[in-house]
Parts: sequence; C-alpha cells; structure tokens
Amino acid sequence: MDFDMLGLAPRLVAKLKEQGITDPTPIQTQAIPHAMNGRDVMGLAQTGTGKTAAFGLPMIDALMKAGVKPNPKTARGLILAPTRELAKQIADNLTDYTKGSHLKVALVVGGAGIVAQQKRLQNGVDLLVATPGRLIDLLDRKAVRLNETIYLVLDEADQMLDMGFIHALRQIAPLLANDRQTMMFSATMPKLMSELADTYLKDAVRVQVNPPGQAVKKIDQRVHFVAQAAKSELLVELLDKHRDELALVFGRTKHGCEKLFKFLEKKGFAAASIHGNKSQGQRERAIEAFKSGKVRVLVATDVAARGIDIPGVRHVYNYDLPNVAENYVHRIGRTARAGAEGTAHALVAPDEMIELKDIEKAMKATIPIASGREWDIQPGQKKRPNGGGGGGRGRGKPRNAGGAGGGNKPGHTNAKPKSGNRRRKPATGRGRSTAAA
Repeated sequence: MDFDMLGLAPRLVAKLKEQGITDPTPIQTQAIPHAMNGRDVMGLAQTGTGKTAAFGLPMIDALMKAGVKPNPKTARGLILAPTRELAKQIADNLTDYTKGSHLKVALVVGGAGIVAQQKRLQNGVDLLVATPGRLIDLLDRKAVRLNETIYLVLDEADQMLDMGFIHALRQIAPLLANDRQTMMFSATMPKLMSELADTYLKDAVRVQVNPPGQAVKKIDQRVHFVAQAAKSELLVELLDKHRDELALVFGRTKHGCEKLFKFLEKKGFAAASIHGNKSQGQRERAIEAFKSGKVRVLVATDVAARGIDIPGVRHVYNYDLPNVAENYVHRIGRTARAGAEGTAHALVAPDEMIELKDIEKAMKATIPIASGREWDIQPGQKKRPNGGGGGGRGRGKPRNAGGAGGGNKPGHTNAKPKSGNRRRKPATGRGRSTAAA
C-alpha cells in the first residue's frame, strides 16, 4: 500500500515523495483512513513508528482542501506534547509536510521567549504545536483562543499523564470547539489512559501496532546486574566497544546526569547532557551535536529526552532504571527507529530489583542477562524515590559517593546475588564483566 491508496491529496503525496517518504508505516496505514473519515482515533504504537504523520497528514489534507484562513489569534488544529523536544520534532515534521502550501505551523514551548510566540500567533495559525504549560501562559495573556480549534491531538499521552499534565489538559480542553476531532497516541495503555480516552474521545476507533507496553522486536535487550558503585566503569567498558556509534544514556536525576556526562568526558568520550537544568538553547545545541555525530554519547533524564527522534541511535543504556515501568519502553524506543536495529542495556543495582520486576511484568517478558547474577530482593525493600529528572534524591536522602552515579541505597549494600537463576543467558551473551564483579 502507498499514500495514494490512503486517499491523501495528490499534491500532499507528491510533497512526501520529494522528502523520500513513499511507503506508509503500519500505524499510518491503520490510522490515516479513519482520521480522514473524521473519526476520533486512539492509536497505540511505540515511538519511532511514524505517529506524527499518522495524525498530521489527515489534518493537513483536510485543511488544504478547506482553504480557510485562520482568524487572528486562533489555531485550526492543536497538538499537545509533554516536552519541548517532542513538540519541536512534531513542528519540524509538520512544517516539512506543509512546505509550499498556504498552511502555517507554529511552535510554542517553555524556555523560549513568550513575546515572540505571542507575535507569531497574532494573525492566527493552522496548526499549533504546544507544551501544555506554555499554552496556558499564552491563554492567560489572551494571545490565543481555542474556540475555533477543530482538531486536537494528544501525542505521547501516557507521558503527559505521568508528568502531571492532566490538570492542564482539563483546563485546555473545554476551551476548544465542541464539534471537533480528537486523536490520542500512546506507546502504553495504563488504566488512567483508558479513562482519559473515555473522557475526551467520542466513538473512537482503536488502532494498534504492537501490544501496549511491549518494545519493538528489533531491539536486542540485555540486563547487567552490577553494584551501583561499579556502574560507571561498566558503562565505560560497554561504550568503549562502539565509540563510533551513537548511544543514549538515561539517568534518573538532573544532578546525576550532569555528573555522569562529566565523568564520560574525562574518559575521552564525545559526550553531552540534557536535563531540566539546561536552557532550551543548550538542549537544542546538544541534540543537534548528537544528530550530526559531533557528540556520540548523550546523557539525559526522562523529562528532557522525550521526543528525541534520531534514526542513527544504535544503543540505549538505562544507567538508572525508571521508577515508572512504562517509561522503560519509551526509553529503549529511542533506538531501532523506522525499522532499524538497536541494542538496549539495563544496568541494575540491588535496590532496583523491584523496578526491574515491574518492567518485565509490564512487557510480559524477561530481559536476558548479559553479565552478573540476579540480586535478591531484600525483606522490606521498596522502590527508590522517584528522581523524575528533578535533580534531588527525594526525602532528603543523598546517595553515598561512588563512581559517577553514587553508591548503593542505605540498607542494601549487602544484597546478595540469587543462587538459583531463573533467567536464560543469551546465546551471544558474555561472561560477567570484571567491572560488575
């Protein structure tokens, strides 16, 4: 099947061909026909599967055919994204799709000058891509009104919930036109997502590529059981095997990511970091350097890393496991994008075993071991406080010093490996690393 068969306008199909986009992905094949028929859509697909085109092309097609100019300070379509990076990626893609047409695309996010954004909205726009917080700021300033917005898209909707944007959504949604089309896209389907869909979608059709919460099959996943204090040296050992390839490293806190980035620089890696303490300009420069290959290792928190769409990322490292199991799928979805292959390594300390169990339960799969032996879960052991990219350890309990990422959590320094290992080592797996011993 090609885009012509999906019913898109010939000039839009021609524009896609100019950009080398000829064959729709599975999520596009499933979602576009329903969206073009005006149906609300609930799309479930991993990151990197072409969701932006799945919701963007039907809106662009309809707006091109309508030929109606937006009124001052209005937007015909609104796309909400949880982070600046994802919003910018969406806006860039939509701009490419609309080149040569009369349609105007605008981006409004925090960390950038709000006055310039107000001016951009004065004459109205066809498609507005926004982060919820900045949009509310502009609404408060009466710089934009949404009563003529007939398309609403929530991208990475599960992450919007996880990052606390539900209250912002409740504030924004009533301001939109009553007669509108709503599309929601997500990689996972937690219970609250179902409630959100029931609230904002009407008679929605559900399209799904892979079962929600499961990773792309082309990602080769591995777990390394390693003491927290030994993680940094193990990471160096693993990164050293592919210095010429792009690697994305996830940490839990702003402070931890910055410390790890500096540690890797000292070890001779071309590295950079992005997190909430970085300005928007710093974050964009780091991502551009990573895309161009000037930087080969990018260290990031969850908050800063949403929306990184770089096809060349071959490796993802979970230096710290996420507190929310579904975030693991989003993290490793930064590799093996658009049909490519990739690897994902999880470095698991004794006090991260509960997080690992939650991740495997969510994915309905056991991650094969690459090195080390599985840790016992200690009596009374709980999840670590959620770092959330916030820079603090939570509850006023700093980690002990050790390596680039700190030491083990108090109370778990004597955790022992399990003797009866239920996991199967991969056929290509290596023995236990000396750094993990």
